[in-house]
Amino acid sequence: MFFALTDDQREFDTAVRGYLAERFDLEAVRGVVEDVDGDGHPDSLWKAAAEQGWPAVLVPEEHEGLGLGLVEAQVIARALGAGAAPGPWRGTVLAAEAIRFGGSDEQKAQWLPKLASGEAVGAFSLRGTAPGAVPAVEYGAVADVVVVRTEGGLGLSTSFTATPVGSFDGTTRIAALTVDDVEVLPGATSEVLRQVTDRATVLVAADLVGIAREAVSRTVAYDRDRQQFGVPVGSFQAIKHALADLHVGVTMAEHAALYAAHAVDAGTDDADLAVAVAKGKASEVALQATAAMIQYHGGIGYTWEHEAHFFYKRAKRLAGQFGDADAQRERIAALTI
Repeated sequence: MFFALTDDQREFDTAVRGYLAERFDLEAVRGVVEDVDGDGHPDSLWKAAAEQGWPAVLVPEEHEGLGLGLVEAQVIARALGAGAAPGPWRGTVLAAEAIRFGGSDEQKAQWLPKLASGEAVGAFSLRGTAPGAVPAVEYGAVADVVVVRTEGGLGLSTSFTATPVGSFDGTTRIAALTVDDVEVLPGATSEVLRQVTDRATVLVAADLVGIAREAVSRTVAYDRDRQQFGVPVGSFQAIKHALADLHVGVTMAEHAALYAAHAVDAGTDDADLAVAVAKGKASEVALQATAAMIQYHGGIGYTWEHEAHFFYKRAKRLAGQFGDADAQRERIAALTI
């Protein structure tokens, strides 16, 4: 079976990547990384994202969203990874998904339009239990609403205290939350929790795939130009073969993430397996590709001034979210043996 993006989905991908390349390139990313006291939430990028409908991608049309699917959402996630772009897009989308699947009609009417328009910023975490301490929430300090795990399922809260926590990855911001009150999502059954977790895992996998592809593309371009002994270093077999292997690995991860998004949306019998394969492969290849990016750029790749560390640190942070490669292999074994 041939499985690929449709023409409309490719156009969507081009639009997202085009905006980031023209309006929020790696110099803009560096500004966020080096502003260690800032909130890591560029107003211009968030406004543009809202105008182009990125937070609204999965929100139903009846709640002022685009009503698209997880395949389109992973297109955005992949582009954001390729651009090492900061901001609370994924947390906002996942908060909306949890409310969409598990919220009451009143909760949906209150929050989905606000999250879709970018008027409200969302955050999402499955660590800790609310009320109480919820550690390491991405963009928790700028969130208007956070969806968290409760004793019986999931809940949302607007009553919490955020304490910034340092991160080695400057393309995000982390906060520890103390959640005072939580409003239970009444429909958040174990099946809903599994559904939202799978969707979160796919979006993280897509971000990692975007990072990996960009790392390989930039490394290939550099090693075609860089000369040693009068020839491009990319012509040496030790480098050429390694990069070819990475290209194959990234391509496999790209297709795995794309199929996982389709499988989750369509509710196929192999959706759980597809998610595990996608996240396992994406975690592994993103770490390999970004490490190779540093090495095959030579001395400059190890410097702060070069952008390689943006991609490596982002990959390192995301590789463990919702299960690293080893955890996903165990999940694959449990599902197939």
